[in-house]
Amino acid sequence: MFKNLCPPAIGIQASMRDNLKLAKTAGFDGLDLDIDEASRLANQHSTDYVRDLWLESGLKTGGWDFPIDWKGGETEFQNSLKMLPTLAELAASLCCHRTSTQVFNWSNAPFNENWEFHIRRLKPAAEILKDFGHSLGLEFIGPAASRRMHRFSFAYDMNVVLDLAATIGTGNVGLLFDTWHWYTCRLTLDDVRKLLKNEVIYVEVNDAPVGMNPEDQLDDERCLPGETGVIPAAEILEILNEIGYDGPVAPETCNGEIEAMAPAAAAKVSIESLNKVWNQVTG
Repeated sequence: MFKNLCPPAIGIQASMRDNLKLAKTAGFDGLDLDIDEASRLANQHSTDYVRDLWLESGLKTGGWDFPIDWKGGETEFQNSLKMLPTLAELAASLCCHRTSTQVFNWSNAPFNENWEFHIRRLKPAAEILKDFGHSLGLEFIGPAASRRMHRFSFAYDMNVVLDLAATIGTGNVGLLFDTWHWYTCRLTLDDVRKLLKNEVIYVEVNDAPVGMNPEDQLDDERCLPGETGVIPAAEILEILNEIGYDGPVAPETCNGEIEAMAPAAAAKVSIESLNKVWNQVTG
């Protein structure tokens, strides 16, 4: 595992060059790849130019943002799918082989109909990604509050999303494992122990406010990793380390106070909180 900066997850909006400097200065080991900016820089200069930026920083590439408009209309989906091979090839050339997307925990369609929709849209993208050596992480969304306002609930549980990944059937689809969603859908540490290395694509860590039931937690009121101890992030990372997970671990707060900070301050407080949890992992 390595400590990774995902700038949008802590409210940072900056250029690739600035983010590389931020991550390096703060003490992160890796940084997510902005594939759109990487594509623009590669077109303006060259792929080698982009690769040299990363080599100079000494940072690992974490994940890259999934570029498929798979939840929209058929035309938008097909157009974005046509662009995927070019972007997947670029990401691979930059040694970034993990991408991810959210699976909403609600739907306006019955479960089985929505299930088939997910297979139909995600499978062709996963097949293209596999051709370039990429893995796709599906993020399950735990909080009950985010599905109460909709007619149908969907795959809000980690194990159901794992079933979805298996049904897609390409062998390169797993989880974006977020400790917040693990907590809010009342999973256990034993559920984490059952995971296989290839089922975990990307990891996000955070904490939750005290004094609230998991079902009542709000997605935009998270805490920094290790801040309250409500979520046992160190124990989860210990287990993930034991199963052989070797990918990025990024703090994600969705917290207005952190997002209002200057980028350098947000990166500093995030790595400090992550280090507190990280130092409890014995592996």
